[in-house]
Amino acid sequence: MKFSIVIPVYNESKNIPLLINQIYKVLKSQTFELILVDDNSTDETKNIMKNYQKKNLKYLIRKQERDLTKSCVFGFEKSKYKNILVMDGDLQHRPIDIIKLVITYKKKKADFVIGTRNLFKKKKHNLSFFRLSASRILILLVNFFLGKKTSDPMSGFFIFKKKIFSNNKRKLYNRGYKILMDLIYINTEKKKIFDVDINFDNRKKGASKMNLKILISLINMIIYKIYGKIFNKLS
Repeated sequence: MKFSIVIPVYNESKNIPLLINQIYKVLKSQTFELILVDDNSTDETKNIMKNYQKKNLKYLIRKQERDLTKSCVFGFEKSKYKNILVMDGDLQHRPIDIIKLVITYKKKKADFVIGTRNLFKKKKHNLSFFRLSASRILILLVNFFLGKKTSDPMSGFFIFKKKIFSNNKRKLYNRGYKILMDLIYINTEKKKIFDVDINFDNRKKGASKMNLKILISLINMIIYKIYGKIFNKLS
């Protein structure tokens, strides 16, 4: 199976070399392309990327307002394969888990396969108290108001069919920091969605991007999706 890997990055110069090397090592027998979408980093990311000359590696720079969802969408539009895998650029998502997602995706003939952190079942999580609490609250809100489709709608690690994006991109909320939630609730069509447990690693280098502004943005997206759901029922 051929697939495109889209990774939004911002100031991840200390993690990118390790991430790229691990991805190519793990996927040496796979047909894929790697697309890094940089939100105009202010660190050494641009200089580091000059060292990589691979035919299946694209390094794209967005100079507009920093926004993870818009970076992902930009990457989707530049991708050439029918299947797209999204992951973070900070090494908290392990490249070895890509294989687990791809195998399930092929076997189940899925629309989405999501790497889930099991935030309610696991006793130990590599998240700060703030992030763990915020994630749990947001997941409960999403599942209650929009209907449960996955145990982790806040995940940033998943593979899906590109046509879902291509056929519905005008319906996207298209801003914020959780593109998965935007995609799985993009319309009322039934989708084959499967979860795969992953180990969410500690950030080794660099600083987390999570803050109150991002949390408010996520709440605004949930409200937007709730209004969309109500409108669809009334129409």
